[in-house]
Amino acid sequence: MSSPPTPHPHDGRPREPLPTPSLHHRRRAEIRDLYAKHFENRRKERQLISTAAFFTTFAAVRTITHAIRAERGPFRNITPGGRHIHHMTFGIAGLLSVGYLWLLEIGTNEQRGASRVTAAVYGSGAALTLDEFALWLNLEDDYWTSQGRESIDAVVLFGSMLSLSVLGKSFLKELVHRRDRAS
Repeated sequence: MSSPPTPHPHDGRPREPLPTPSLHHRRRAEIRDLYAKHFENRRKERQLISTAAFFTTFAAVRTITHAIRAERGPFRNITPGGRHIHHMTFGIAGLLSVGYLWLLEIGTNEQRGASRVTAAVYGSGAALTLDEFALWLNLEDDYWTSQGRESIDAVVLFGSMLSLSVLGKSFLKELVHRRDRAS
């Protein structure tokens, strides 16, 4: 159903009516509005982004380390001058960088883009570091031993804490409610 053309306010020529948005576009707009409602606060949005980056990075780094061990794909250990560089080194560098930026209040109360980027780097840095928690706890490269399980435990514990902080109960509840209503 479309309405008849209306005159353009500037030149008086008829203007074609805007097409009715598709169901897909309406749903996307509804989710975008719901996201804006529940994550308008930058602190809550940083919690969400850092949690997503944490779990995504952890899954990616575990996949890559398994591929390196199995000698599959393009991945190799980083060994400049014969010294193995563990991925927690990059995690620590990321955490230190974000910590310094947040001390300067960059990414905490300024532009939303800086807030999102620093939150993602924080989550990724935490995942890279905690994935090798057993190494820095035991001071041994025990990634593939039974003691390496301590890293998984640390990731689960910290990941749970991040998840609890972001699980805006009201956001999830409303998202499910709207989905059920649309069905």
